[in-house]
Amino acid sequence: MGKTVRAKMVCQSVTKSKAWRGAAEDFHYEAEFSAVTSGSDENESFFAATPSGSIKLSTLKADHFTPGVDYYVDFVAASDD
Repeated sequence: MGKTVRAKMVCQSVTKSKAWRGAAEDFHYEAEFSAVTSGSDENESFFAATPSGSIKLSTLKADHFTPGVDYYVDFVAASDD
């Protein structure tokens, strides 16, 4: 398998929206992340390697991500093709 690249991101927001399909009571939650910039020696080290970046994810569960919390994100190739 290929190399793993690790990023450290901070959750900026989680927005609840009506799901585009499913029951009337179904919602999805969109979490937005940006690269960490400061707050610890580790964050400054990550910032030196990845000064900017953003990720947007949607999920059907409200409790996956919390605004203001840092998360590690690992990128691993799905295949070696």
